[in-house]
Amino acid sequence: MTTTTTSAPKAEQAAKPPQRLGDKWFSGTALAAGTMILVTLAAVAIFLVVQSIPGLGATSETASLLSSNFWDYVWPLAFGTIWASFLALLMAVPLSVSVALFISHYAPRRLAQGLGYIVDLLAAVPSVVFGLWGILVLAPAVQPVYSWFVEHAGWFPLFAGPVSSTGRTIFTAAMVLAVMIVPIITAICREIFLQTPRLHEEAALALGATRWEMIRMAVFPFGRSGIVSASMLGLGRALGETMAVAMVLSATGVVTLRLFTPENPSTIPANIALTFPEAYGTNINVLIATGLILFVVTFAVNAVARWIVSRRKEFSGAN
Repeated sequence: MTTTTTSAPKAEQAAKPPQRLGDKWFSGTALAAGTMILVTLAAVAIFLVVQSIPGLGATSETASLLSSNFWDYVWPLAFGTIWASFLALLMAVPLSVSVALFISHYAPRRLAQGLGYIVDLLAAVPSVVFGLWGILVLAPAVQPVYSWFVEHAGWFPLFAGPVSSTGRTIFTAAMVLAVMIVPIITAICREIFLQTPRLHEEAALALGATRWEMIRMAVFPFGRSGIVSASMLGLGRALGETMAVAMVLSATGVVTLRLFTPENPSTIPANIALTFPEAYGTNINVLIATGLILFVVTFAVNAVARWIVSRRKEFSGAN
């Protein structure tokens, strides 16, 4: 009995191979990298909180940027940030999913490879280039369309006038943001769709489904969580975009849902970029406090996305 008891741990130790030096180095590097991400995030959060405390309690007497208090100042900026990003996501997600489906399931192989390269290259275009395109090409091109909508559908609250004479509206900024986030969402959705189990697709086709029915029954259920994750990554890019919005949007600091008027809400990143060079004293703390608000909004968006994705974990294409 004693011999059997003492031999079991020895057998387990003998079955456990010694860890190689390369494995130890790799695991240590991976642990250090993961820890560094947490440390960096904590450092950014601490910096924002500490520097924002004077700005959160500032008034018009202590900061020239404020007309009354901080919350009256940041509310239109937060609204404009969320409103422009929501409009951009509303336009970008259907287009991105359609392009990803075309590349993964409809286009010939050579054409699909070329389109994939183009989509990946679009993600590397600097935001200032999109801003120049938006202000010099897109805004003048869409201004007549805005005039038509205001004239013939001005009874609808979103299309109410007066119309902008330059086309530099919140909707134009949203279109620029949509073009900027389409490559990100498309690239992720394309990879997710290509990972759909081949057996699921062939089973749907063998049962007599058309290609679209196969996509609806096999591809979309498998890639739903991936589509949500891609959309949230695109939303995070739209929330934090600075130069393109600052160049395109003619902001007046109002809170309005109207899409085509010359009076538009600004966004937090664009406001920080335009105001920070001339800020001083408590005004700097006010701008950092608006950055803290943006940090919290972005964190909340990603947390909601992770919650949605975790709810879909029970479905696995490998099952």
